[in-house]
Amino acid sequence: MSQPNTQYPEGTKAAAKKISRKGEASRVHNSDTQYTRLGFLIHDVSRLRRNAFDRLMRPLGVTRSQWWVLAHVSRHDGLMQTELAELLDVGKVTLGGLIDRLEVGGWVVRRPDKGDRRVKRIFLTSRTDQLFKQMHAAEAQLKNDLLKGISSTECDHLFSILSRMKHNLVKFGASAADGDAED
Repeated sequence: MSQPNTQYPEGTKAAAKKISRKGEASRVHNSDTQYTRLGFLIHDVSRLRRNAFDRLMRPLGVTRSQWWVLAHVSRHDGLMQTELAELLDVGKVTLGGLIDRLEVGGWVVRRPDKGDRRVKRIFLTSRTDQLFKQMHAAEAQLKNDLLKGISSTECDHLFSILSRMKHNLVKFGASAADGDAED
């Protein structure tokens, strides 16, 4: 009688069955190792890309947090500060501090909502026009360096795979949140 496999979390009966078959253990282990390595690889590429972009932004006087906020405001100019905090998944106080610094720098302005003067909306200033041109040029430079030696077909394939992974994770997060609500 075979012992239950405790290497795999509950719910991975298929993996446990494969382990119990003679000669299959190493293949499953290699698959799990490759999956783990994929997670580290995705994380490392993301971190290295952010760091490289930060280096390109430093001479422009914009921090990672600031360009992150500016990029989102550029897509949603006039968004309420609370909506922006939710979109960025940061606290209202944290975002408030970032917006304070961006406002002092002349990058954004807060304006009261026309329907509810307690609500503040965030708008880009004309000063960001030149900044975004420089940011786009830096992004193009980084993209060229990042994708060196990778064909457009490979890029399309990678984009498709990562988009599906993102979709699956968003779905997973939504179903986990639904489960939390039921508790």
